[in-house]
Amino acid sequence: QVQLVESGGGLVQAGGSLRLSCAASGDTICISAMGWYRQAPGKERELVAAITSGGSTSYADSVKGRFTISRDNAKNTVYLQMNSLKPEDTAGYYCNADAISFTMTAMSSWGQGTQVTVSS
Repeated sequence: QVQLVESGGGLVQAGGSLRLSCAASGDTICISAMGWYRQAPGKERELVAAITSGGSTSYADSVKGRFTISRDNAKNTVYLQMNSLKPEDTAGYYCNADAISFTMTAMSSWGQGTQVTVSS
């Protein structure tokens, strides 16, 4: 099992920035894709950004040009730099990681989430 611990959420004014971090730990052979999802009240969870172990990235259209995902494979940590934040970015942000265990079992793990609130 992979344990994910997020940090970096908080309250910020519109136009401001926040940086989220997610550190992964556990008995795994390889952590492949890592990503950030968000869920606002009354809405479904949506993919914000994802990054492969090789560094390929993808973004939701709503955050392109404002958010940047990156990872440090040595530290098994993924980051989400969020700039030019808007009130509609307000949500719980969740880290996700796909990994392979020592028993060759594929798994997908979730963090507990960190709240991002953007005031207008």
